[in-house]
Amino acid sequence: MKFNLIKKDKFTKSRVGILITDHASMVTPIFMPVATKGAIQCVSKHELENIGYQMILGNAYHLYFYPGLEVLYKIQGLHTFMNWHQSILTDSGGYQIFSMKKLNEITEDGVKFRSIFNGSIHFFYPEKSMKIQRIIGGDLIMAFDDCPPYPCSYIEAKKSLIRTHIWLKRCDNYLNNNPEIYNHKQSFFPIIHGSVYSDLRQFSVETVSLLKEYDGYAIGGLSLGEPQEKTQYITNLITDQLPENKPRYLMGVGNPANILEAISLGIDMFDCVIPTRNGRHGLLFTWQGILNIKNSKWKKDFSCLDEFGSSYVDKIYSKSYVRHLFSSKENLAQQIATIHNLAFYFNLMKTAREKILNNTFLHWKQSIIPRLMHRL
Repeated sequence: MKFNLIKKDKFTKSRVGILITDHASMVTPIFMPVATKGAIQCVSKHELENIGYQMILGNAYHLYFYPGLEVLYKIQGLHTFMNWHQSILTDSGGYQIFSMKKLNEITEDGVKFRSIFNGSIHFFYPEKSMKIQRIIGGDLIMAFDDCPPYPCSYIEAKKSLIRTHIWLKRCDNYLNNNPEIYNHKQSFFPIIHGSVYSDLRQFSVETVSLLKEYDGYAIGGLSLGEPQEKTQYITNLITDQLPENKPRYLMGVGNPANILEAISLGIDMFDCVIPTRNGRHGLLFTWQGILNIKNSKWKKDFSCLDEFGSSYVDKIYSKSYVRHLFSSKENLAQQIATIHNLAFYFNLMKTAREKILNNTFLHWKQSIIPRLMHRL
């Protein structure tokens, strides 16, 4: 993987770069749709390619169970299995395990947990997560981390952070001794943790930096319910300390306003289920605000779905018709809304990059955020 920084904004920490993997060359900042089980719900890979996406996220936890490692290894990885010729980022499965506190038992060696699918008992540890991600074959793979909940005490956050750093060394050691399985390179990101405690976050960056220079850096453990001001403060603190010539990935963020604020703090990569999940529930992101297409006010509105939208669905379907589809529980409703939201997010990132390049990002961000989050 290569990352070339090509422009820094004059008034914020936002930047434009080029991220190159063996499967794609992408201009950052970018948003990655979440293909948890190797698919974006309600959307085909052709729709993703038509919108312009060049990287998606697959989840090691879910893919480990379905279709399973034997299938993925036999077909030579997720790229081939999906017939997806762009890039893939895989997360380690750690977040999914730790989010199910009632089903897991954390030890210094790893995590024993019950499957959410059939209740069977499994044990994940750093080396196993790396092996799973080798077999999935993502272009970018994440360290196996201990993600503390919010809120948590300082002592709990520190214990979790130390465990994450120990596990990072084990991930490193496994990758150094077990090369890629397929014929493309896999880049590895450590994950910066420390909950909402500034000194722990600084300690995490310093500890990771002392180990070696990594391909990029992920920031985890945010957007778990903490105030947005705290999210931005911690993000700003971390990006101040990370190397400028490496991509920064803020995990699990977020809505359009949160993404734009994080871009202004120097973040290059995002993923979140919000555009697809909200779309399936009839919430559409637009430049004028958030439109609840299920609302009765659209019943006789025969105007196009979104006159400022960038997707074909915005022009060929009316608000009334899409509302009717949701009311009738037609699958097409969720498909249209998901395509719309993914196209909006793609256009949001494209516009942000253009504003950074011409040094108007700050003014644009300040003017557009109140509109983006307005309820129509």
